[in-house]
Order: sequence, then structure tokens, then C-alpha cells
Amino acid sequence: MSVAAAIPQAGGAVPVLGHSLRLLRDPLGFVASLPAQGDLVRMRFGPLGVVLVCDPELTRQVLVNDRTFDKGGPVIHRAREIAGDGLGTCPHAAHRRQRRLCQPAFHRDRMPGYADAMAALWNGATASWRDGQEIGVVNELTGLVLRVAVETMFSTRLPPGTAERIVADFQLLTAAVFRRMVTPAALTRLPTPGNRRYAQARARLRSEVRTIIADRRAEGGDRGDLLSSLLDAQDPESAADGRVLSDWELAQQVVTFLSAGTDTTANTLSWALHLLQQHPEVARRLRAEADEVLAGGPVAAAHVPGLGLAARVVNETLRLYPPGWLSTRLVTRETVLGGVPLAAGTTVAWSPYLIHRRPELFERPERFDPDRWRESTPGRDAFIPFGGGARKCIADRFAVTHAVIALAAIVSRWTFEPLPGPPVRPVVRAVLSPVALRLRLAARP
Repeated sequence: MSVAAAIPQAGGAVPVLGHSLRLLRDPLGFVASLPAQGDLVRMRFGPLGVVLVCDPELTRQVLVNDRTFDKGGPVIHRAREIAGDGLGTCPHAAHRRQRRLCQPAFHRDRMPGYADAMAALWNGATASWRDGQEIGVVNELTGLVLRVAVETMFSTRLPPGTAERIVADFQLLTAAVFRRMVTPAALTRLPTPGNRRYAQARARLRSEVRTIIADRRAEGGDRGDLLSSLLDAQDPESAADGRVLSDWELAQQVVTFLSAGTDTTANTLSWALHLLQQHPEVARRLRAEADEVLAGGPVAAAHVPGLGLAARVVNETLRLYPPGWLSTRLVTRETVLGGVPLAAGTTVAWSPYLIHRRPELFERPERFDPDRWRESTPGRDAFIPFGGGARKCIADRFAVTHAVIALAAIVSRWTFEPLPGPPVRPVVRAVLSPVALRLRLAARP
């Protein structure tokens, strides 16, 4: 039986573009509608056929069997345009070695040092805000999160203007990723103004990172930061010429971690503030927790274990608005998924957003309820904002710790109220972003 005969196709496809228009106009609504058609549903990104996995157990099979379902497809292809073959995007053949080389950078023993750097920067930033200040939340938090990423990656300040350029280029690139993913490849190669800006931003970013790495190599020494760990990492299981990361590999890992540690965390925090503003009782309890645990002082790494509600708010935000809402894999050899044969070369898509909103996994899945995380722990198939299997995000603990510290620093000093304007809605870029989220800050006594 052919794939076309065995798997239903989503409606609304148009010639040449396939389902691209539906994905651009209402990506979340479109994807959320597909489980009603079956555990596997066919759709098209332009001329490319994609099989979307809607079932939790089948999704887990895809994530765990990364040899058969390798990193690939349009999402990964576009991510590689930015990060190259870094840890998050490299093929299966390169992943084990890269994981061994990068793992020491995220060892549990290093987390207190990273958390101290996070806390110091968030305490300083939130103390500098002004009563009555109006902020564009995503842009404000992206800048702060990038400073944390820079501090934990490099333990130093970048030259004047470098951080600002990196932020601007990241935002331009990530804003374009989803559009490029669902656009026929031929159109992305045309010399349009948008395509030229994208290419220029990518070239600038790579140049900035190569300069940073060269400067650190010249300085030498172990600063206890991520880059020091990557520079010193050795893999005895590799051949002699592959036991350390080359300069090109280092650059790819730096871009990967800066990207993963900036856009995803900034948007998770932005969604958390939006949800807290909509649920004032949860916000009140979160402030009370911060007051009790911090005892009127600034947040510190030692406070993290006591910030249980903050951690639950972060988890619930990741459930409702997982930053990496959709990703793709490429079938490397003939296999069977859900009783349906898939040929080598088939593109498979999976979506944490879709899985997290299945009612058989989460009661009242559309509801923001941080306490669901206190009452029960979801199964391994149910909560996958960081992926799963051997390709699960290496920095998941780092990311959650960062978000908890930032949230505690914010709510211990500030309350916030929405500003007039268009309603906040999710817009799909490289991550799910709350467009039009603006808040006015009010200092707490």
C-alpha cells in the first residue's frame, strides 16, 4: 500500500504552494485540526510532501529512533542555514561525538556558576527598570536573555555594539525561518530584498562568532564558562583528528547555544508574563513565593530549589507555548510507523504544541494551570518541549533554571498591566512568539 493511500491528506492544499498558505495564515489552528483526521496526516510545504505525526506514542517512536528518523526536512534545513551542523541540527552520524564533546559544558557541577551569573544579571536589569515604564516584552527580554547567554558562554562583555548586532541579526533570521520553511526553495533563492537581508544577517553573525572565538583562543585560560569547556573538551572515543572541536565546529556550537539559549527562553518568559497577567491569582501566589523564599533580597542560585511555583509556571508555559512548536525528521531507511510503511526519504513532522494539547494527556488542556504539575507528573510521551531520546535538548536543565531565576527576579520587584493595543496572539517564527505584548511596570513596595 502506498503512503498516499494509507495516510489521509489535510484539506485546503493549493497548486504549487500546497498547504503553505494555511500554515502562514493560521499555523497553530491548522496543525491543531489535523489529529481529527488520524494518527498520521499528509500535508505539503510547497511541492514537498510531509507526514505529520499526531499520536503521542508514534511521536515518541520518531524521537527515540533517531537513526531511522534522522534530523532533516525543511525545519532542520532552515535551522542549518543559521547554525550549520551544530549539536541541535547535525545528522545522526555526527551527533554522538558532538554530544560527548558538549556534555561537560552542561555538567551538573557547572550549573551553580551559570545560575550565579544569571541571577546577577537579572537582579541588575530588573533593578534598573522604572516605575511606570512601558516595555515591548519580547524585545526587552530578548536583550536581557542574550546578555545572560553571553555571560554564561563567554564570561565577559562583548565589544561595544557586538551584542546589539547579534540580537538584531538573530531576530531577523529567526523571524524569517518559518516563512522560508514553507516557501518553495526556488523562491528563497531569488535576489529579493528580504532574501538579501537574510543572507547579510547570516554572514554578519558567523563573522562575529568567528571573531569572538579567535579572541578567546588568543586569551587562553579556563574561565569556567561554556566556551572554555568547549575549547578544552576531548573525546577519547574519536580518531586523533576528531578528539577536539575544530574552529568551524566551535563556531557552529556557539551559534547553536546562543540561538537556543536566547530566542527560546525569551519567548517562554514573555508568554509566562502574559499568562500571569491573565491569571492574577497565580501571579499573586508567585509574588508571595518570591517574597518568602528571597526574604526581601535579590534572587540567587541557592533559591532555585525553593521556587516550586515558579518552576511549575515555567513548565505550564512550555506546555501551552513550546518554543520549538514544530520540527521535522527525515526517514533514512524503509520503516513502518503506526502500521504504515514509510519509504526512505520521507519527511516526517512532529509537534509538541499538538501533543501538549491532547485532552487524553492533559485535563482541560487549553487551561493555564501550573498546579497540574504538583498533582501529577505527565508521562514521557506527554511533555516534550525539549524533544526526546538521544536528541533531547542538552541544555534543558540550564533553560529551566534560567527561566525560574528570571521570573523570580521580575515578580519580586514588579507587577505589570497590559497596554492598549491589538490583542496578543501567537506568531510563528523560529519559535512561538507573543506578538504585540506590551506591559506597563509598577514597582512593588
